[in-house]
Amino acid sequence: MQVHLKVFRFNPEIDRKPRYDRFDVQAEPTERVLDLLEMVKNYNDGTLAFRRSCAHGVCGSDAMRINGRNALACKVLLKDLNTDQVTVEPLLGMRVIKDLIVDMEPFFAHYRSVMPYLVNDEPLPEDGKERLQSPQEQERFEDTTKCILCAACTTSCPSFWASENYVGPAAIVNAHRFIYDSRDRAGAKRLAVLNQRMGVWACRTAFNCSEACPRDIQITRAIAEVKEALNR
Repeated sequence: MQVHLKVFRFNPEIDRKPRYDRFDVQAEPTERVLDLLEMVKNYNDGTLAFRRSCAHGVCGSDAMRINGRNALACKVLLKDLNTDQVTVEPLLGMRVIKDLIVDMEPFFAHYRSVMPYLVNDEPLPEDGKERLQSPQEQERFEDTTKCILCAACTTSCPSFWASENYVGPAAIVNAHRFIYDSRDRAGAKRLAVLNQRMGVWACRTAFNCSEACPRDIQITRAIAEVKEALNR
């Protein structure tokens, strides 16, 4: 099939404003949007800039807007788009560094603010083994362990578009993962971080985050559970 690819372009070092470049690419219906971008970069325009790493939906580095929806370019098949017109743009709400590459540092700053690591200074069990959990305790937070920090959820959120100070769904998801971990002892500190105007209460339950998540995490439910924990 012939695909008409429209790509957002902007290099702040030389461009006064963004533009869109168009490429006609021959591809198989089972190929991915990432494959189209690789073709363009290899054969049409080597200056095209985008992030990619594993290309298997695990690293999350190639998150972008594809036909107006956040997704991983390595997971979107051309046949599933049901059109030969493909528009690719950078994630919304973040500064564009070049073309499809955005500045992820503010996103990771919010992520770090919720202490996304296990905190437990208590003595280890006397038998020297690890701190054990029951299957039920592990299941309580298993869903939110699947986050790959692609930022697809946060950059699909109207609250984040309104203010980059909003901590965002991804940070809340990673806080949830440890708040409900029976081995962790810093839940109160994380809840204090989220109990702010630009914390969990800025969520308006639009469900965009859950729809955008490439790992099918029930993000809106996780946010609701964090709100519930604050109301106890």
